[in-house]
Amino acid sequence: MKVKKMEAGLYCIHCKEEVDHEITYINSDIKSIRCLQCNRTKELKVDLKKEFYREIYERIATKPTRMTKEYREDLSHLLFSLPVRAIKKPYRILKDVNSSRKVIKTYKSKKSIK
Repeated sequence: MKVKKMEAGLYCIHCKEEVDHEITYINSDIKSIRCLQCNRTKELKVDLKKEFYREIYERIATKPTRMTKEYREDLSHLLFSLPVRAIKKPYRILKDVNSSRKVIKTYKSKKSIK
């Protein structure tokens, strides 16, 4: 899971004017919007487990299509890179799972504090 933060000029109902806000995304869903002037935050519900499972499903479901595309574009490159990719894959999966775990843990602990 990827957490991304962006700034945007939005109208704040508390400040009664357009000011900068920080928008936090988890994958492509908005998690929170925070006014940078008055510091009020609007939290939106995101089912983190559902997002995690959707991300895993999309990666698994699209793998045959991606492999076929690589095969058609350059077979020799695919055959040459396959052993290296097979060795690196478990580490990449572990890295992705650990980063997703951190995101889930961060937002679960924030939820339990409130």
